[in-house]
Order: sequence, then structure tokens, then C-alpha cells
Amino acid sequence: MSQQLKRRIGLGLLTAYGIGVMVGAGIYVLVGAVAAEAGVLAPLAFLLAGLIAAPTALSYAEFSSRLPEAAGEAAYVGQGFNSKFFAIFVGLAVVVAGTVSAGAVLRGGAGYFAAATGIDAELAIIGMGAALVLVAIIGVLESFALVAVFTLIEVLGLALVVWAGFSTSASPDWNAALPLAEMITTPGLATGIAFGAVLAFFAFIGFEDIVNMAEEVRNPTRILPQAIVISLAVTSVIYALVCWAAVRTVPLDALASSDSPLALVWQQSQGGNARFLSAIAVFAALNGVLAQIVMASRVLYGLGGRTTGLAVFRHAHPRLGTPVRATVLIGLAVLVAAYWLPVVQLASVTSATLLSVFVLVNLALILQKRRQPEAPFQVPFAVPVVGLILSLLALATAVGGWM
Repeated sequence: MSQQLKRRIGLGLLTAYGIGVMVGAGIYVLVGAVAAEAGVLAPLAFLLAGLIAAPTALSYAEFSSRLPEAAGEAAYVGQGFNSKFFAIFVGLAVVVAGTVSAGAVLRGGAGYFAAATGIDAELAIIGMGAALVLVAIIGVLESFALVAVFTLIEVLGLALVVWAGFSTSASPDWNAALPLAEMITTPGLATGIAFGAVLAFFAFIGFEDIVNMAEEVRNPTRILPQAIVISLAVTSVIYALVCWAAVRTVPLDALASSDSPLALVWQQSQGGNARFLSAIAVFAALNGVLAQIVMASRVLYGLGGRTTGLAVFRHAHPRLGTPVRATVLIGLAVLVAAYWLPVVQLASVTSATLLSVFVLVNLALILQKRRQPEAPFQVPFAVPVVGLILSLLALATAVGGWM
């Protein structure tokens, strides 16, 4: 039996995967929350959030060139701390976080699909989930091609929102805004931008999934760092433009209180009910679920090579070249999460888990760079130090907000 995954992914598809994971349903609801904190400077908060995420993303990029393995974070933390137990613990935490996240997104996407078609939501969960698992089993190239299509649909939808926002007259709030230099010095506004950036930071979570595809990427030591950097940069620009269009078009109070702020942008500019955004939200959900199933199954495959307890998952189909056993298990777990788990609470735990992993990866890179400075892709020593500090601050802010 083959135990090797097939290297079929290049820079283009891997970058599309990274953008697709990040540009998910979060942007559809986060714009209003960020605008409530930062006002018309909400686009600046999104750019700042991208800068907050950048050091950790660069830490992942260097580690991905040092250890191009499927169980990315597990390998990084295991080597940095020289601990097999720590590696397995972190790997399983990433698997659980990805599975719960996929379950939550699948439930939301099925709800949108059921509302649009009249099909029972529970049947939609089963049908959509089974179809995505089947695609993930058939092949990584097929999975990534579908992710690329879904990502293109998402980005086109957001481009339409940007076009709508800039093709109509500006709102009174936008017209009444002070010049940028004066706004930045306004008492309290800097704090609002900072809090807005912390909220927006969660829209960038997803770049870390890229590293878990290492064993299916051609020339991973070169392509993985490039895909991480490009994905984060493109996503930051998309988010800033979408947010700029929103705060320019819709009064801030309406934007902050809306559950569907991007629909308000379209309605303000073009009229109608913006139902097409609900359809795009279904594609965003499908994209997120497929990406998480692919990612979590690769982490489980990678962990199978690190402990005999999970060795059964260190298996790839001889012809398809995919980790079928791991994919089936993750798919079933996603369906269970979509049906029975308290998603709101678990989504909060998932975010805290991922931020904790960010802290550990940055700290592991600090330790590793002290022992062995050389790497195929290197970042300055200050990068993981700043990434550690910013991840700790984001984690403390997130936990404080939920307590």
C-alpha cells in the first residue's frame, strides 16, 4: 500500500486555497462590528489586522521551509520544544479546531441553501457534507480546483460589493468625516481602531492551513512561503476595499447594527434585496468546509507518522494519492459537529485554540532560530518575537471578551 501523498499542487492553486480559506463568511458579518469600533477608519483597522497577522504568517513561512510536512504546526512545535507529546497535542488541537470550524460553517451554509431552495436543512447538511468528502477523497488536485472556483465566485461577489459602494453617492457620515490626519489624533479613535483591528484579525485566520499541504506541493520549500505571503497580502487588500466601500456607502449606525452589512451596501447603491449575496455565502461555506476537511485530514495523516496510536491514518490511496481513512473520519466528525455541537461556544474555543497555537509556533521558531539560524526561507529574529507578543495580546483580548 502506498503511504505517500502525491505532489500535484503548484503556487497558483495553493495561493487560491489560502485566499479561499481566509476570504470566508467572516467578512460578511465582521465589517459592521469593526465599523462600530473604528468608524469610517474601519478599512485602516483591517489593514492593521493584516499587519498583526503578518509576523505569525512569516513565522509559519520560515518553518514551512524548514519542515515541509503535512502535520505543519505539530512538526514545528515538536521540533522547537523538542517534545513528541507537545507535537501530538498541538496536532490534535488543530484537527479538532478545523473540524469544529467546518461543522459550524456547514450548518450555516446549509441554512442559506435551505432558505434558497426549500430543501430541509438537515438533508442539506448530509448532502453537502457527503459531496465535499467525496471530492476530498477523489483527489487533492480536484479538491483544489473546486476550491479555486469557489474562491473566484467569492471574490467576484465581493468585487460587486466594492463596485456598488463606489458607484453611488457617499453617506452623510462619510461626507462629514474629518481629514485623515485630524481623525487619527481624535481622542479615543486610536483605541477604536485598535479594538477594530483585533476583531478584524479573526478574518485572517486560515493562512496557517497552507502549511499542512506541504507533502502535496511541488518544491514546497519555495512555494509554501510564497503562497502564505501572497495570500495574506491579497486578502488584506480585498478586506480593506470591501470595508472602504461599506463605510463610504452606508451610515455607520445602520452598518454596525446589521447582521448582513454587505447586503446594505448593495441595497443602498442598487436597490433590491441582494439575494445573490446569500447564494455567494453558500459557496463561501462550501469552500470553507472543503478546505478544512482537506487540511485536517492532512494533519491527521502527518500525525500518523509520529505516533503508533494514529499510525492507521498514515495511509494514502495507491491510485488517488489521498489520505482516505483520515478524510472519512474527519468528514464524519464534521457532520457530527454540524448536527449536535453547541457551535457558538465551540467557535469561541476554536479561535482561542488557534491563537494559542500561534503563540506556540512563534515561540518554537524563536527557540529553533537560536539553535539553528539557517533556513531555506529566513525572516529576521524580531519577526517571531513580534508575532509572539501580538498573538498573546490577541489571545488575551479574545479570552477577555468572552469572559
